[in-house]
Amino acid sequence: MISGKLVLGLITARGGSKSVPKKNIIPISGKPLLNWTIEAAKSSSYLDKIVLSTDDPEIMEVGRMGGCEVPFQRSSELASDTASSVDVVIDALERVPGFDIVVLLQPTSPMRLAKDIDGALERLINANAPACVSVRSALDHPYLIFGNTTDGRIYSYTTPHPNDSMRRQDLPTAWCLNGAVFVARVDWFMRERTFISQQTVIYQMPIDRSLDIDTPEDVKYFMSII
Repeated sequence: MISGKLVLGLITARGGSKSVPKKNIIPISGKPLLNWTIEAAKSSSYLDKIVLSTDDPEIMEVGRMGGCEVPFQRSSELASDTASSVDVVIDALERVPGFDIVVLLQPTSPMRLAKDIDGALERLINANAPACVSVRSALDHPYLIFGNTTDGRIYSYTTPHPNDSMRRQDLPTAWCLNGAVFVARVDWFMRERTFISQQTVIYQMPIDRSLDIDTPEDVKYFMSII
């Protein structure tokens, strides 16, 4: 609980993964990948309940063994490649009602710490914001990223003001979502169906805690640094 608000920690882990089979429960340093997130969630000072949403019976069992509640099995429709994370969160909130704030935690962000979960919640409360998302500094600035037309001509994705300096040291700060922590007030989220709006605030995380595991190379890198 934080500021009198009940907080639900929601871990989402579907069974299908084309890039890394069984990615969410692949063993890393003696424990399933999923457990890294469960342990961070259990160490949070503010999460009142931690539940796992998954369609996969094996992942359900791993979650229970790791000390996470698994009160339901997600439908296959909400575990497809086209299913949105918003719909998955809404499904969980409808199945596990009574909470004021939801914190979405994805197992593919194993470097996230309990202090990051708590920091994002504190940021939301202190800013009186409806949502908060974790970010890392952008490795490439949007002003320096380009696309090309069908005939190969370059164009800018984002156009700076004509008077802006293009020297790297003068560029305005740019952030990327790192996928580690998404926080929202439940009533606002159910109405807006998003974590991202002009009212959303950011919680800054360092790059070394912002690893997002998506490929076999990411798995190998994680294994090499722990």
